[in-house]
Amino acid sequence: MTRYNLPIEDCLDTLKQRLSERDEVVLQAPPGAGKTTVVPLALLDQPWLRGKKILMLEPRRIATRSAAFRMAGLLRESPGQTVGYRMRLETKIGKQGKIEIITEGILVRMLQQDPSLADVGLVIFDEFHERNHDSDLALALCLKGRALFRSENGDETSCLKNLVM
Repeated sequence: MTRYNLPIEDCLDTLKQRLSERDEVVLQAPPGAGKTTVVPLALLDQPWLRGKKILMLEPRRIATRSAAFRMAGLLRESPGQTVGYRMRLETKIGKQGKIEIITEGILVRMLQQDPSLADVGLVIFDEFHERNHDSDLALALCLKGRALFRSENGDETSCLKNLVM
């Protein structure tokens, strides 16, 4: 992985290990540590993802777009390739996309259409301290959907992981 000299890089190996062992992880770090931009990129090639997407929930539209542009820039790409974003009235998602930055309303709508989120391996709840009804509902629906529709037999390919930051 490329180094960006951000504080969050010191705990990435531990985070990867915890996510391989558990289905829910909480990551706490100060503002500017690199949680939003570095963590999803660091988790892209984890074996437990098995080719499934990462969804990252952002509480605001401007944060959604900004995070996607920054992460795509770090990969020397444009948004819509590896990293894309989706919000009301604006979508830039490619067929080969691996990370989607989305707003809270989009995640709730996705969960209503497919409660299992079958093509998703990890949902990241960024800025979760800015809690509201949409983010709380989205987390509850992710947990319930996993319990109802995903296998509990230890098969990593069917597990939906949640990371709250």
